[in-house]
Amino acid sequence: MTRLLLLARACLLGLMCAPAALTAAPPTGLMTDLIEHTDRVWINGYPTQMTLEEAARSIEPVQMALIYNRRPMFSWVLNDVRPDVKQTFAQIQVGTSREQLSRYRSDMWNARFENNDNSTTVIYDGEPLKPNTVYYWKVRTDNNNAQQDWSEIRAFRTADTLYDYKTAYYPQVKSDERPVSVERLPGGDLAVDFGRASFGQLVLTLDAQQADTIIVRIGEALRDGRLDRKPDGTIRYREHKLALLPGRHTYRIKIMPDTRNTRNTPPLAVPMPEYVGEVLPFRYLEIEGYKHDIAPADIERQTVHYPFNDFAVHFTSSDTVLNRVWELCRYSVKATSFAGIYVDGDRERIPYEADALLNQLCHYSVDREFTLARRSHEYLLNHATWPTEWILQSVLIAWYDYLYTGDIRSAEANYSLLKHKTLSALEEEDGLIVVLNNPKVDSALPQNQKLDDIVDWPRGEFTFMPKNISPNVFHYASLELMGKLAGAMGKKADSAAYASQAARTAASINKYFFDKKSGLYRDGIGTDHVSVYSNMFPIVFSLVPPQYQPRIADYLVSRGMDCSVYAAQFLLDALYDTGKADAAFKLLTATDLRSWYNMIRAGSTITMEAWDILFKYNQDWNHIWGAVPANVIPRKLMGIEPVEPGFRRARIKPQPGPLRTASITMPTIRGDVGVSFDNAPGRFVLEVAMPVNMVGDVYLPLYSQGRFTLTMDGKSLPGVKAENGFVKVPDVGSGKHVFELTFAAAR
Repeated sequence: MTRLLLLARACLLGLMCAPAALTAAPPTGLMTDLIEHTDRVWINGYPTQMTLEEAARSIEPVQMALIYNRRPMFSWVLNDVRPDVKQTFAQIQVGTSREQLSRYRSDMWNARFENNDNSTTVIYDGEPLKPNTVYYWKVRTDNNNAQQDWSEIRAFRTADTLYDYKTAYYPQVKSDERPVSVERLPGGDLAVDFGRASFGQLVLTLDAQQADTIIVRIGEALRDGRLDRKPDGTIRYREHKLALLPGRHTYRIKIMPDTRNTRNTPPLAVPMPEYVGEVLPFRYLEIEGYKHDIAPADIERQTVHYPFNDFAVHFTSSDTVLNRVWELCRYSVKATSFAGIYVDGDRERIPYEADALLNQLCHYSVDREFTLARRSHEYLLNHATWPTEWILQSVLIAWYDYLYTGDIRSAEANYSLLKHKTLSALEEEDGLIVVLNNPKVDSALPQNQKLDDIVDWPRGEFTFMPKNISPNVFHYASLELMGKLAGAMGKKADSAAYASQAARTAASINKYFFDKKSGLYRDGIGTDHVSVYSNMFPIVFSLVPPQYQPRIADYLVSRGMDCSVYAAQFLLDALYDTGKADAAFKLLTATDLRSWYNMIRAGSTITMEAWDILFKYNQDWNHIWGAVPANVIPRKLMGIEPVEPGFRRARIKPQPGPLRTASITMPTIRGDVGVSFDNAPGRFVLEVAMPVNMVGDVYLPLYSQGRFTLTMDGKSLPGVKAENGFVKVPDVGSGKHVFELTFAAAR
């Protein structure tokens, strides 16, 4: 049947609006409960061609992403290249038969949404879904009242038990990788390099004239050109004796569990699923005693990771060091997703809230994937760790989950747990919290756990007192964000109460920790010592009165990277938030010991737990909290951040500093956002592309105090004013736009 006849038939059935010219491609990126690939089936981690229906008849163990909710949420990406476009109508059909749905016959739900631009959080409201059942759905829209075609049909399978709310998630998957080089070393050993490390398993296809035994060594690091057999810290190395059979055979090198990171006593390490098996991070392989030739095709590393789109984000710039740092950090997000829950690294394989927060922001920036962050967050709500600030960051994770997805359901389902994570039970009359010798600590959380202020790890130059600024700033942030979350849930009384608590805590922080004489914040009450930590946290969470921000910003610049890789997140955010883009760029592209480039120079291809082994004797080479540039480059340098939940409104505020050119395409739940700039003397050209249903506030950096002219898409924008070193163009609609800012005199 031709497409024209199908459209005519649909109109006769009353399923489509009045005829109009199709102006765009159909919706894509369909998600059910934030899972895009609901129709994909894996066998022992490998994707197959099977459908969900065929999977039920498979004799092999299969994996798929199941939908647990009685009322799942649907979202999609609109594809329309016209400028200033919004969805004006949507229709969703859900059915039990793909064939019938292809004929516009839906037996579960046929919903029409008039004058509606919701494309990210549509909750199912049809006939009750049954457990362990395959369903099909599709969507079509009108964009600016222009009719669009139907999407492809997407299938999903419900779980054996359905819930009011439970997060859907993917299985862990495998990718087979071949070495980039294989060479024979002096003495006869084979040396193999996979190019970069991953968490994986090793499969070898080998020849033997007769029964023989060889030694297989795998690890992460080299020393003097050979595989390091006694690496420092928690850098990994393993040695295996392999008995060969006569003939040509394929052997799997069994990775045995390590009691240091597979323990089942608190704190719990996250176990690998049986269908995947145990893994080890390694890049290099050496084989001793093997006399035959070997081809790269005979050496296979089975890398384990969460489903990841390597092409979801693209970034490049005119700075080669920045490009290498970006790729190190982007890849680290994929490489460290092996456990199916964010963990700290291979040293412990334990989830921590601080690691999860940084991982979440990085993951959102490099892939259109939200479920791993949410699943990790919900795990931590019930398996909290000991640092005071880590506990408080649970609320920040919940807020970013809502801000980037627009989906409030996780926060609603876990609201009572989140309330405890503010640590309000430890508040004193001044609104500040104290942990040391506080008898209320044991009952502050449902887990009845111990708490201790951490500030940073490893601890840097900070003077600890009974009342410290770091946990109190995070306490303030948790109160403020809980108020916003409560408001989004319609809990007006709670929202007002949290806002009031936050205001009281903020006032006390500025009263008791701020030293007007120095213009800086003290580490704690009872000490005059100041540090990077005591001053960057108040900046990041907007506690500093405007008149004091320049002094604090200059102080932070003067201290350089005087913190760990974890705290670098907040230091860089603070520098960008105070307009210190030059200093932030200098840190991103530094090459000294405290730099991401030093991780590359040391030989790691996944971000490290510390800047160097000199700063942490037991550090590992696969720690996601070291990947801060994976989110700072898109969020701050390129300036792409959500202002309203679900990226309904974005802020596009690039801060290039001395960087000449850069471009990025970053995924969001609504589609890709593109930003590129040419930062030439006397002229700044910015290109922005936003998807349908997104509005942006665009900022261009001012490098001159004199006169300037601004054009948008070739047309002059008179009357725009400078605002804190930027020119702001509000309410920019979807599509591609070019801004050119010209200064009367070159910088």
